[in-house]
This record gives sequence, C-alpha cells and structure tokens, in this order.
Amino acid sequence: MLFPFRLAPSLKLTKALYQTLSKKHYTVKTPVYLKPLNSKISDYMRNGLVEEAQNLFDATPQRNTVTWNAMIRGYFQNGQLNQAMLLYNRMTDRDIYSYNTVISGLMQCGEVSNAMDVFYCMPLRDVVTWNSMISGFVCNGLMDEAFWIFDRMPLKDVVSCNLMITGLLKRGDLDLAEELFKEMGARNVVSWTLMMSGLLSAGRIGDAREIFESMPVNVRDVQAWNTMITGYIDNGYLEIGEVLFHKMPERDWNSWNGIITGLVNVQRLSDAMRLFWEMPQKCPRTWNLILMELVKNGLVKEAHAVLVKNPFGDVVSITNTIIGYFHLGEVQTAVELFESAPIRDITLWNVTIFGLGENDLGEDGLKLFMRMREISFPVDEFTFTSVLTIGSILPSLNLGEQTHAQSIKMGFDFFNAVCNAMVTMYARCGNMDSSLMVFSSMSNHDLISWNSIIGGFAHHGNGEKALHMFNQMRLTAIKPNQITFIGVLSACSHTGLVEEGKYYFYIMKYKYFLQPMSEHYTCIVDLLGRFGHIDEAMRFLDQMRDDGIEASTSVWGALLGACRIHSNVNVGEIAGEKVLELEPWNSGVYMILAEMFTESGRKKDAEKIWVRMKEIGVKKQPGCSWIELNNSGHVFLSGDGSHPEFYDICSILELLLIEMEIEMLKPNASSCQDIHAICG
Repeated sequence: MLFPFRLAPSLKLTKALYQTLSKKHYTVKTPVYLKPLNSKISDYMRNGLVEEAQNLFDATPQRNTVTWNAMIRGYFQNGQLNQAMLLYNRMTDRDIYSYNTVISGLMQCGEVSNAMDVFYCMPLRDVVTWNSMISGFVCNGLMDEAFWIFDRMPLKDVVSCNLMITGLLKRGDLDLAEELFKEMGARNVVSWTLMMSGLLSAGRIGDAREIFESMPVNVRDVQAWNTMITGYIDNGYLEIGEVLFHKMPERDWNSWNGIITGLVNVQRLSDAMRLFWEMPQKCPRTWNLILMELVKNGLVKEAHAVLVKNPFGDVVSITNTIIGYFHLGEVQTAVELFESAPIRDITLWNVTIFGLGENDLGEDGLKLFMRMREISFPVDEFTFTSVLTIGSILPSLNLGEQTHAQSIKMGFDFFNAVCNAMVTMYARCGNMDSSLMVFSSMSNHDLISWNSIIGGFAHHGNGEKALHMFNQMRLTAIKPNQITFIGVLSACSHTGLVEEGKYYFYIMKYKYFLQPMSEHYTCIVDLLGRFGHIDEAMRFLDQMRDDGIEASTSVWGALLGACRIHSNVNVGEIAGEKVLELEPWNSGVYMILAEMFTESGRKKDAEKIWVRMKEIGVKKQPGCSWIELNNSGHVFLSGDGSHPEFYDICSILELLLIEMEIEMLKPNASSCQDIHAICG
C-alpha cells in the first residue's frame, strides 16, 4: 500500500483514548458562572470588537482555560498575532485545545517554524493536533512536510485524508490524490466531492461521473450535485449539466446560479431568464448577471424594458443599463435613467460623468460633478480620474488645475489612477513640465504611468525625452506593452530616428514577443516615409499582410502623407485610393490627391477628384483652433466670423501685417519672406 494507515473510528473515540491516558490535558468542565463570560468574549472577537473583549477579560479576576483560549483564538481571528502569543505565553495552565488553537493560528499567519515548535513541545497530541499541522503545511504549500506528518500520525481520520487530497490536488498530483482516495477506509461527502472536483478540473469527466454515481445516496448532498453540474458546464457540456440540474432532488442558490450563469455564457439568454423566473428565491446578483450579458450583446433596450417590468432591479442594474446606453451613444436616455434612479451610489455618479466625457459632452459631465459636490455627495479616486480625463480634452487647462488642487486637498493624489490621469491631462493640454512634475512626485509607477509620460513627450515632438523615459522604464521590473511601443515609435517618427525606430520595432516583436498592431505599422510607415524611404515603407506593408493584419486607413494615410512630402504621385495615388475605399467621406484625402495631381501637371486628374467630391457630396471640413486667454477658451473655425470680437481681431491682424511689411522693406529682411507669403 502506498499510504499505510489506520483510520480512527471517530474523533470522539480518539478523545476518549487520550483522556484515559491523561485527563489533565483536556479542557476542564466550565463553571456555570463563567459560561456567559466566555460566550461574550467569543461574540466580541467574532464581531471584531477586540478592545471590548480585552476589557472584559481584564476586568474578570476569575478565569478558566476556556476564557484564555477564547481570547487567544479571537486575537488570531482578528490578525493580532503578537497579542495572541503574549497571552499564550502568560498561561500557567494549558489544555490540548490551547495548543491546537495556537498551532492553527500560527499556520494561518505563515509562522510555520513557530507552529512546529509548539507542536514538538506538546505533552500530548490528539488527531486535531496532527490535522492542524497537515492543514497548515498544505495552506503554506509545504506538501513534503505534510507527508512527513501524515506518515507519522498514530491515528488518522477522514479529515486527515481529505486535507492530504486537497494538498495533492493543489500541487497537481491528481494520480497520487486518486490513489489515496481509493485506499481510504471511510469517506465522507467532502472526500467524494474533492475527488470529483479534481477530476473535473483535469477534464476527466467520465471518471468524475463514475465517482458521482458511486456515492451513497444518503451521502450525495446538494454540493456534490453542484460540483458535477458545474464541471459539465466548465468543460463545455452544458446540455448534460442541464439534465442533471433537473434531476436534482433539492437545489440551493448555487445550483440555480450555476446553471443560469452557464446559459448566459453561451448566449442562451431567454432560457436563462426563464429559469430565473422559476427560481424560488430570486437574487439580484443573478438578475444583474443576465442583465449585464444583455447589455454586452447590445440588447440594451431589451434589458431596460425587463428592468422596468421586474422588481429585482437595484442600483447595479441601473448602472449596467446606463453603461450600455453610453456605449450605444444614446446619451439622452442614459441621463434620463440616471435622473430617474431612486438610489444613486458613487459608482452610478462616476459612470455617468465618465460616459458624458466619452461621448464628447465633457461640459455636461463637469456640471454633474459640480452638482455632486453641491449636495456634498462623497467622491472617490474614480470620480477624480473621470473629471481629469474630461479636463484633458477641454481647450482650457484651468479646470484640470482646479481638479488637481482639489484632489490634493482631499487626499486623493496618492492614488496611482488619479496621478496617471493628471500626467495624461497635463500632457494633452501641452504642459509637459507639470506632467513630468506629477510623474516624478509619484511614490511608485505602474505601466499606465510610464505609458502616459512616454506618450506625452512623443505627442509633443520631444522624442529624445520620450526615449529616455522608455530606457528608464526598462531598468524597472515593469514590462512594456503594445501601447508603450506606440509612444516609442511615435517618438522616433517625430525625431527622425529611422534606425532607432526599426530597432525598437524589432525588439518589440522578438524580445518582448508583442504582436505588432495597426498603430505600430502606422508609426513605422510614417517614420520611413517621412524621411524618404518609401520603398522600405512599402515592404513593411507587405510584412503587415504576412502577419495577417489588414492595413488600416491610418497606415495608408501615413504613406499618403509621406508621398505628398516627397512628391511620389504614383504611390500616393495608390495610398489615397485605399483610404477612400475605407473612408469615402474623408475630405482631407481628396484635397491631398487633388493638390498632388495639380502640382505634378495632372490637372485633368485633379478635376476628376473635385467632381467625385461633388457627386458624393463630400465637403471640406473647416480648420479649427483655440486659445486660452484670461482663464477662458476661445475657439475659431476657418471662415467663421461669429466670434464676438471678430472685427477687433481682424483689425489687430491688419496692423500686424502692416508692421511685418514695413520690417520687410528694411535691409536683411529676407528672413521674413515666408511670413509675407503666408500673410499675403
């Protein structure tokens, strides 16, 4: 036999045996007057009221061993290891329960060597002692030590074997666990269920079903049924799981939730809802699972309709539905649902603020945030992250700075998510000094922190600083991801580092084993094309196709821009037509193609482009710019004279033009010719 052992007939028999040998090591009978005290201490500790329990203990002059044990166990339950050991060392009279409590507590805290010291100094041990040691070794991943204890147990019970099977399954030794299971003289429902679970996790469904069928009917409880059903579902046999579900003699909440979850995961939503209505005790959590899946599949209106008709909806249901409407772009409906919500928690506010920002309604999101503050609704780090994200897309930096100040005042500037949003906000608003200052002040950086600062420098054309930051990142334990390399390649493109760009592209692919995305190819094509390497850029397009990635409009657009710079009309025409196949309404591409044809003498082709634009109804999008002045943002559109100070602005421009023309009449004015040409 692989596991020679003798099973204890029962724990009661084992205690009786040891009590015969040495009665003094077992807990003496508690006097009646101490029972309420001991019970009160246990209740206090169970509810985390450690100080109250301590005060009661200190105020009681007469205590027995049970009183001390209750205090020690309570300290361990509340994570106060030192206090538990101090009290244990003060005990003048210990029983076996005292030792077992300390061993179990030390093992739970990872103090394995100290637990072993207590074990070895015990005058007498029972089966609970040995099981506590095995359980501790298993929980701490020390299976060899668990085997050592298991082999030396004078008497083993079913708990001992179950603990060993648990440890073997955790370590992946399914065959050894199965061997031990077969050699067990007596099993309980835990033994059968553990073995079934291990076999199901390994995909051995037939063997698991065989064990399930071998279980005595009086042993096979609802947990065993649930384990078998969940195993079928997890292994892709939902239909068999359904059959078993309907055969169950009794079901609990886990039974219903498990089968409904399985139906939801395979998109059988109508069946899931039917079972939900049959559920005797309906649970909002199960309902929210169904609702979330409806939302994920774009059936937001259907989810909303069901939400209105049933009484199980809560704030989580409303939040999920609002998220769905924001994803569909139906902002008005999302806002109306928010306003009609009977209860609003912090998540609901945050989701609505963020959703408004994501749908280009940042100002409405800010109004909601201000309303939130006016009613003194508590905010969290996610609130500030959402508001800072909105601040990063607004023309004025004033809001972002105010939010930054508020986050410091309220103590949220220590959260990485908030700091990362600040770094991004300052970078997008053009204030890289403040962005770098926030980044440098962070106590620790995660991947998003590094990506934000690298992307910020790259976006503003400071490629050298972006690459410096990337090299600093490589010195840390944080590994770059695909977003990191978008920033790195963009930095190389802006700085003209052709060879470095190619180098970083290859280490991304072959050192970090990251699959290039369309954005990476856009960066590398832009880099090569911008500096005249059109043919090499075309080879990268071929490589892109070999990698199974379809060239996007951004890739063809980058190639078109390069061809425009270097007057490569033939390749530019191909790139432009590729873009128009995907985006026939892209007015910028028509304009570039017409310009290239005109400059190369192909006026007829240029005229054809204009005709195509007119026939399709494509109109040139007006240019847009904005400026912040005196904490106010001013937006200008090309050809738009609606600004309230438009005529004053034109007068100032006329004066500036006159001044420049006067300057150009002076000697050494050749440097102003380009300005004059633009203004003329």
